[in-house]
Amino acid sequence: MQTRLIECVPNFSEGRDRAVIDAITAAITSVENIKLLDVDPGEATNRTVVTFVGEPEAVTEAAFQGIKKAAELIDMRNHHGAHPRMGATDVCPLIPISGVTLEEAAEMSRQLARRVSDELGIPTYCYEAAAFTPERKNLAVCRAGEYEALPEKMNHEGKAPDFGDRPFDEAAARTGATAIGARDFLIAVNFNLNSTSTRRANAIAFDVREKGRPQREGGKPNGKPMKDENGKTIMIPGTLKGTKAIGWFIDEYGIAQVSMNITDMSATPLHVAFDEVSRAAAARGVRVTGTEIVGLVPKRALIDAGRHFLHKQQRSTGLPESEIIRMAVRSMGLDELKPFDPEEKVVEYMVAASDGEKAKKLVDMTCTEFADTTASEAPAPGGGSISAYMGALAAALGTMVANLSSHKAGWDDRWREFSDAADGGRELQDRLIHLVDEDTEAFNRIMAVFAMPKGTDAEKAARAEAMEAATLYATQVPLKTMEAAYETFDLIRRMAEQGNPASVSDAGVGALAAEAAVQGAGLNVRINAAGLKDRAEADRLTGRAAQIIAEAEKQRAEILAIVNKIIDKA
Repeated sequence: MQTRLIECVPNFSEGRDRAVIDAITAAITSVENIKLLDVDPGEATNRTVVTFVGEPEAVTEAAFQGIKKAAELIDMRNHHGAHPRMGATDVCPLIPISGVTLEEAAEMSRQLARRVSDELGIPTYCYEAAAFTPERKNLAVCRAGEYEALPEKMNHEGKAPDFGDRPFDEAAARTGATAIGARDFLIAVNFNLNSTSTRRANAIAFDVREKGRPQREGGKPNGKPMKDENGKTIMIPGTLKGTKAIGWFIDEYGIAQVSMNITDMSATPLHVAFDEVSRAAAARGVRVTGTEIVGLVPKRALIDAGRHFLHKQQRSTGLPESEIIRMAVRSMGLDELKPFDPEEKVVEYMVAASDGEKAKKLVDMTCTEFADTTASEAPAPGGGSISAYMGALAAALGTMVANLSSHKAGWDDRWREFSDAADGGRELQDRLIHLVDEDTEAFNRIMAVFAMPKGTDAEKAARAEAMEAATLYATQVPLKTMEAAYETFDLIRRMAEQGNPASVSDAGVGALAAEAAVQGAGLNVRINAAGLKDRAEADRLTGRAAQIIAEAEKQRAEILAIVNKIIDKA
């Protein structure tokens, strides 16, 4: 199950007073489950860029707390710096990393902008994907004239903030205005060339960047740039949407590079940029030898790249994500200039590493550790987690047969069929792996209720309500395990019937594991449902469980009949 993760990069109008900067970051990190990745103050700009990540609810709350603290400590009437600015918190973008769409992030930005205006009295503009008008997608339009222009812009139609519009008053004079928005993750990437020529690197950059290059008279490189009727230079667009690029020479490495910012990953994924820069370079007699990622990168950019290069080789993509990322690293030469460690370059892995203080997940244990933990005197993990893991193994076996079938000799024209099947198996395996720990979490929620006070009538009522909710959750989780484990039968049957005959016994074991997962989780549904006060809901859940069990028994029997028939003919 994909973690919902958002990055936030607020820019605060203070880069010199460390006490103020520390107070703002302390307010941000006071919100639970926020990971502070970077604090970058600039003395000349008198501005600090803060980067933090977390789940959406935590991130929007942390952003609010940071904006609130900045409003308390920064007086814009006294601010001067080299960077454009209009408020104590100048800009605050939300950037979806995983499990959240840009549209969802945009709506969160609008809600945050409204809250900042309503509760803190700070005028707010919505920009980029959160903009209410096309013009305000451009931050420069929102910030036109900077802080000094706010007295004229506020309470003025067409220029006023989206939230908190009013005549310019003392409160607005102190805080200024804030632009809050949503944008895609910006990937900063350099493509290494087997050349030292900045001119050639620039030519390649102009070929591909969205802005392109000026159209010149006579089509000659040294011709005068052509102008339109309004006197603006006519540009020949490049081939890559949502990119900015230039060429330069790097003394440290002794090579020229095409340096690119990918501002819209949906329009131009990382691997598409790599392929296109490689094509444009080859057309000019130059070769891309490797790639340098500057800063962090979302996991999905590397996963998409790895899948792309596997598909170009007609290979299955139903592989562990570590192998897919390894393919991306090798294919784009991410480690040409220095070692590329995904644990230090991928946003999601950085966040997971900072969670080291948390209890180790069951699925992160070795097989021996998991077995020993299960065998201990602790009541969890128990049958529910084991059932989920058996379901994950069933999905893994089906996926394995699909992967083996995708490169079976003589079956080259079927690689995509089996790759798609393996992708489905990986998705099921990931869902069931997540349920291994979720089942133990369900048990822990019930145990937490026993620690609640029960002296007064109100406390007893609250305790009873919490117990009903926890028991319902503990019943729903194994039912989810049953449903996910049952879905593996479709993959396993297809692999038994159509997959590599040499691996048909693995499909048979998968069918047995899937039924065991369904039966085992079904026992948990029944025993937990018995504790529900809502008997109608209990009957509905146990009825659904009984239905899945009956179908699973049928599926297992039919698949084993197929498997045994093939084995007998061998």
